[in-house]
Order: sequence, then C-alpha cells, then structure tokens
Amino acid sequence: MLRIYRVEGDHLVRTDADAPVQAAQLADPAVVWLDLINATQPEVAAVQALLAIEIPSREAAQEIEYSSRLYSEDGAEFLTVAALTQLDTDDPLMTPITFILKGTRLATVRYAEPKPFVGFVLRATKGHGLAVSNGQHIMYGLLEALIDRLADALERLAAEIDSISRGVFRPRATKAVIKSRDLQAVIEQIGRRGDLITLVRESLVSFFRLLTYHTAIDDSDKQHRKEARARIRVLQRDISSLSDHASFMSNKINFLLDATLGLINLEQNQIIKIFSIAAVVFLPPTLVASVYGMNFHEIPELQWAYGYPWALGLMVVSAVLPFWYFRKRGWL
Repeated sequence: MLRIYRVEGDHLVRTDADAPVQAAQLADPAVVWLDLINATQPEVAAVQALLAIEIPSREAAQEIEYSSRLYSEDGAEFLTVAALTQLDTDDPLMTPITFILKGTRLATVRYAEPKPFVGFVLRATKGHGLAVSNGQHIMYGLLEALIDRLADALERLAAEIDSISRGVFRPRATKAVIKSRDLQAVIEQIGRRGDLITLVRESLVSFFRLLTYHTAIDDSDKQHRKEARARIRVLQRDISSLSDHASFMSNKINFLLDATLGLINLEQNQIIKIFSIAAVVFLPPTLVASVYGMNFHEIPELQWAYGYPWALGLMVVSAVLPFWYFRKRGWL
C-alpha cells in the first residue's frame, strides 16, 4: 500500500495512490510524505523513479551491520530503525522502519502498522500545532511518537515488575506445593518481561544511532539546522533517560529472577529437611521393632505379660525424644 501525504496550510492531507500509480500524482510539489506499507513492486518502482533512488529490501533493512541501516546514497539519507509493534500483547514484534530523506520529501518503508504512526497521522491531519512543512519535520514527529510509545511500554513494564515483586516477597499462599507452582509461574512472567525489556533497549539503541548519524550529515541551512539539532537533542535526552530506566528495570528483573530461584531452592531444601528429620525420628522405633522382631527363644521380655505394651511405649518414646530435641534446637 502507498499512502501519499501533501501539505495544505498547517496540516497534512492523505490521499491513497491510484492503481496503477500515476507519476503525476507523486510529482505534486505539495507531496512531502510517501508511506510504503508492505508495498507492491509497482508502488516501490514509482517511488524509486520519483526520488531517483533504490529502496532497500526488507532483508537489507534487517541487517545488523551499522552501514546497512544508516547510509547516504544518490543525495538521499537512508535511516533504518528497529521499531516495536504489538506492545499491548504478550508477543511484541521487532520490525524495521526505513526513513528516506531526499530534499523536502520523506519516504517511509515499513511492514507493520505501529500505533505511533496512526496517532501521528491523526494529529498531523488535524493540525494540532505540529510542524509538518517538510519531510524532515515529519520524521522527527514520527520518531517522537515511536519513542513516546516505548516510554509508555516501559511505564507499564515498571508497574508489572512491581506487582511481580510484591508477589515474590509477600506471597499469600501457605502450602508448599502452591508456593512452588506460584514461583514457577513467576519465573515465566519474569522471562517475558525480560524479553520485552531487551527488545525495548535494542530499539532505543537504534533510535539513538539514527539521530547521531542524521545530526552528523545534516546539510540543511544554518537556521533549520539549529532548530533540528535542538529537537534532536531533546530526543537524545529522552532516549538516554529511557535507556537508563530500562537498564534499571533489567537489573531488577535479574534480581527478581535470582530471588525467585533462591526461594524455590529454599522450598526444596525445606522439603528435603522434613524427609531427613522424619527418617531420623522413625529410626529408633524401627530399631526397637527390629530388636523385638528377632526369632530367639531367650528374649527376656518374651514371656512377660507387659512385653508388647513395653515395646510399643519404647517406640513412641524413642520417636518423641528426637522430635522434642529438634524443636528445642530450633531445627523445626
């Protein structure tokens, strides 16, 4: 799909590309943003012909090399970030978004519909004070929306991690089996949050690299460069603060994981302790029963009328004494 946005007054107006794409529709001087979403080959070819560039493939955009994501070619900047989508679900996805700046126009190449794009378009088409006079301003607005979305995700993660922490250190369950099951579920929750934090940190790093590269090669006039760099500095400060917060939460996740594993080990040790004490407690009665179970005629108590109650009482006393001793020492 190819969405075309042109400037009218202080806001954007969206029009969908014709099928087949008409060159005249794209060549309108008012067109400042060409948004390619899972675009077909004819749509990609039309944008390439208009901007006189070669749009990178999805595979190239997903390359981990720095030079594959950020470079200049044919008078255009190619800036690719790793953005997150489906952050409201348990299965967030990392998707590449490529920003192509040439002159006053911006082309975006993406393969998903992140909510920040939808929100930015809603605000920009209504003209809520957004600077959308050229493609560079649109890119800054999109980056701000994407970073704000990551900030919201981190805020939600912080609340969830606090909830997990309360569940770990103030459990309501009293039975050992229920506690063990709860702790196993906690480990799964911690793992999911840890994966999401890793994705957020990776995305933030890609945003910071994009802004650093763009600042280094910005060739706009002095006035616009000054305004752009002031805006970029704000974005970089936001990214730095979010990265620090993500690092803090990552450390907290690791702490919770270690604490949960420690609690599970304590529960297991407690169970082994109970079995060990039970074995020691029942060892003397077993010894007494073994002695009186011997098949010898010359057992002194064999003909004694009180021999059977004596043996039972001796078993009980020999079991109670170790139990009492363990309680007195605080082992139980």
